[in-house]
Amino acid sequence: MNEVTNITDKAQWWKQYLLNMAASVIFYTSIPLPHVEALDFQGVARLAPQVGLLIGGILGLFDEGMSYLGMPILTRSAVVVVTWITITGGLHLDGVMDTADGLAVADKERRLEVMADSACGAFGAMAAIALVLLKTAALTDINEYRWLVLMAACGWGRWGQMLAIAQYPYLKPTGKGAFHKAAIRSYKDLLPGLVLMLGLSGLLIFLDKDSLGIAIGMALAGSAISKSVGAWLNHKLGGHTGDTYGAVVEWTEALFLCMLTAANGE
Repeated sequence: MNEVTNITDKAQWWKQYLLNMAASVIFYTSIPLPHVEALDFQGVARLAPQVGLLIGGILGLFDEGMSYLGMPILTRSAVVVVTWITITGGLHLDGVMDTADGLAVADKERRLEVMADSACGAFGAMAAIALVLLKTAALTDINEYRWLVLMAACGWGRWGQMLAIAQYPYLKPTGKGAFHKAAIRSYKDLLPGLVLMLGLSGLLIFLDKDSLGIAIGMALAGSAISKSVGAWLNHKLGGHTGDTYGAVVEWTEALFLCMLTAANGE
């Protein structure tokens, strides 16, 4: 009887996990999924790193397919970045632009007001262009295990978002990202994502024993950049909003890719 109960409990747990994962995918991406009734979107932030690995995996497969067809690496990289934006629906890139417009305002009291404006200013446009160029250039300089690098970049970017949610105050109680703060109640909520990301670095060691240094560098760079981007935005604004959560994701991804080009150039 106990064995049957345990099997039932496990089945129920997996069912709930898959429903939560579906909600996270729908919230964070434009990936089409079958309609599911009564999805709970309140805890989507807790599965953000897993969604990141899914996005990175799709990009990696797409990149491998283009490589098989003989497409040059620069073109592949540009197509991957465009596809990256398409899969996320520009959700996080919009946060980058709004955050840049807000930080450009000298009057700190008006920054949140400017960030809430849906119109894109000059600084927002420049930030978006800079970010897309950095991602494309960095990817062009990375030749090996690009699929794993893409997964790592997407995963660490979203783990950095979780860290910012857990660590810093939310500046707009009624804002679009307020429910994320309620979902991540303690640092224990960060551990599954962190273990997952460290395990991804371990996978590189399994695939290539000579890549121990690069794997350690990936783990250190990912965790350090995730922490630093969120901390810097908190320093500038005194907290976070839904827009800055998106900015953390995008800038962590871009800076992580840039850091890996140093290892690739050795």
